[in-house]
Amino acid sequence: MSNKFFLSRWIDLANPTRFLWLAGLLLPWMAALSAVLLVVGLYMVYGSPEDYQQGITVWIMYIHVPFAWLSMMCYSVMAMSALGTLVWRHPLADVSARAAAPIGAAFTALALLTGSLWGKPMWGTWWVWDARLTSVFILFLMYLGVIALSRAIDDPSKSARAAAVLILIGFINIPIIKFSVDWWNTLHQPASVIRMGGSTIDPSMLYPLLVMAAGFTTLFFTLHLMAMRNEIWRRRVAAMRKMAARNADARPARSQAAPQVAPQATDV
Repeated sequence: MSNKFFLSRWIDLANPTRFLWLAGLLLPWMAALSAVLLVVGLYMVYGSPEDYQQGITVWIMYIHVPFAWLSMMCYSVMAMSALGTLVWRHPLADVSARAAAPIGAAFTALALLTGSLWGKPMWGTWWVWDARLTSVFILFLMYLGVIALSRAIDDPSKSARAAAVLILIGFINIPIIKFSVDWWNTLHQPASVIRMGGSTIDPSMLYPLLVMAAGFTTLFFTLHLMAMRNEIWRRRVAAMRKMAARNADARPARSQAAPQVAPQATDV
């Protein structure tokens, strides 16, 4: 009974109209939750101690680390959407992938920017071709490639399949990013939050970091739902315009010329 219930809910969400209703219901609550988490997180960051080596510069961590996490999580969401496009043919899978790509590109760019701002005082340089930095930069290029490819093909079905294949190929880079600090000798510090043996960060810094990560994660899903809703509306408007154009072409042409009357001779 429960399997049939969840299957029916899955089918219901495949209906764009039902999805739009659910998104409209969830978005205000998700936006409010993300705002509360970010405000609380920033308050906790303001009360967190400075690092004994990095000083107040360590505060960059509270936005850099969530951006880096979300850059990989967003691409993982796109990879699942790509599977939904190629395997399950879910009607909203391509909508999800297309909506997530610009958001993921923005988070990845912010991760690179904040990382450079953090790296300058710590490493003495804005950028090095470090394994972690290079793989994240490749991730940013993958986002741009998916966006460009999905917009370069006019046929929606071909565009969805091509973008899905590219997304799945690019997903190989995600474990490389995650384990690059373990596989190669890099300037970037190794994992200190999610690792075997537990976190190495002091709780006074770990808790604000987790709250900020939760706030940015909720913000991502809020933006993702909004972008999916906008994409559905965009496709509906495009479909209506195509239908109107076909109807206009199907109408019989009407002659606009007035009938010609032969002149008659008159006596003067």
